Amino acid sequence: RAALRAGAGLVTLATPRDALTINASAMTAVMVRPVDTAIEFGELLGDKRYNTCMIGPGAGIGDRTCDLVHTALSAQRHLVLDADALTSFAAAPERLFESIRSAQDNAVVLTPHEGEFPRLFSDLSNKYPGRSKLERVRAAAERCGAVVLLKGPDTTVAAPDGRATIAANAPPWLATAGAGDVLSGIIAGLLAQGVPAFEAASIGVWMHGEAGSEAGPGLIAEDLTETLPAVHRRIYDALGVEY
Repeated sequence: RAALRAGAGLVTLATPRDALTINASAMTAVMVRPVDTAIEFGELLGDKRYNTCMIGPGAGIGDRTCDLVHTALSAQRHLVLDADALTSFAAAPERLFESIRSAQDNAVVLTPHEGEFPRLFSDLSNKYPGRSKLERVRAAAERCGAVVLLKGPDTTVAAPDGRATIAANAPPWLATAGAGDVLSGIIAGLLAQGVPAFEAASIGVWMHGEAGSEAGPGLIAEDLTETLPAVHRRIYDALGVEY
C-alpha cells in the first residue's frame, strides 16, 4: 500500500485491487484507489494535488515496492519510507540512495527501527560498538542523502547536513504494533503542508510522543489519532491561538 497526501488535506490510499473492498470498507475517512503496478501509480501521481507519498506499511517486500518508490521519486514527490519499503532495498540499498540523490528537490524521510536500520546501513548498525546512536544516524543521513529517523526510546533524527535532534518524550507504551506507521503518517502530513523534511520528522516525533503520553498505558496504534487533537490544542493554547 501507499498513502498519498495533498497540502489541502486530500488523503488517498493506493491499494492492490484484491484488497480494495477490505480497505474501502475499513477506511471511510480517506479515498481509496486501486493500484497494482508502478505504471498505475505513476498515472495516479499525474494529479499534482498529491504532493507527498508514504510507502511501506503493508506494501509487501519485493520489486513492486521498489518500483513504487522509484516512481514517487521520479515524479518529484515528497516521500516517507517505512517498513516494507526499507526492507525491499536490503539486497541493494545503493539503488535507493542513488534514486534519492537523483531527485534532489524531493523531501525524503526514512523511518527505520533498530531491526530495519542495518538492512540499509549494515556497517553502521548497533552490532558494531564504538559509535553512538547519534553518530550512526548522522552518518546514515549523509550517505543516503535523506533525513533518517531511527526509532526507539531516544528516537534520533538527522539530516544530510549534520543537523540532528533526539527525542526525550516517548513513553514506553508507544512500543506497540502500528505506532510507527502512525508516526510516518504524521510526518507525511507535515510534508504535505510544506514543512521541510528535517523539521517535519523532528516535529512528528515530538507530537507522536506527546500523543502516546496523552493516551496512556495500554494504548493501541489507533488511539494515537484520537489523542493528537489534544496535543494540537495544547500547542495552540501555549501560542495564544484561538480555535
